[in-house]
Amino acid sequence: MELLQSDSTARDVHDLGATVGLHPSTARSHLEILRRAGLVVRRTHRHDGRGRPRTVYAAVESQHGRGHYEGLAALLAAGLADTADERAARAEQIGEQWAAQLSGVPTLDGAADEEVAVHVSGLFERLGFAPELRTSEAGRQIALHACPFRPVAREHPEVVCAVHLGLLRGTLARLGATTTPQLTPFVEPELCMVRLGARE
Repeated sequence: MELLQSDSTARDVHDLGATVGLHPSTARSHLEILRRAGLVVRRTHRHDGRGRPRTVYAAVESQHGRGHYEGLAALLAAGLADTADERAARAEQIGEQWAAQLSGVPTLDGAADEEVAVHVSGLFERLGFAPELRTSEAGRQIALHACPFRPVAREHPEVVCAVHLGLLRGTLARLGATTTPQLTPFVEPELCMVRLGARE
């Protein structure tokens, strides 16, 4: 993924595989997971001369910005309640509704753990969270190094963080995942952690 992001030129599986030391079929498998997660696009490149067209891949440009959050802000305004517990419950529902509306998240039936992690990390990347996918004995985790709503989240974590938890749960539901996720805000001043959890 970093290789494609650092190079604006679309590249085929043979070129990419040779660069990173993977067989073309293995490189293609990884690229297709990234494509289904919405992180890369697949195109057909036609030669000027003879020969079959090549299939090439390129990184999707980041969609950071205010557009994603204008709709979310409207949902939040409509969903707030009086008490902190009520706000958290309503905010989580809003996050699940947000997940249902987002493009780039496929509806699958029991995606593999690796594919689930790639899709979730890709979604948070597109929304501006600067995710870092980590794998350890404790399972797959995603470190979120940025939050577009961080100032508001510090003041009202029961709303903002609950929305993001709902977004996470709604995304996993669309992927057909049976894991129980956890979102831990501010494990460090500039870091939140997502734990995808074990399958139920």
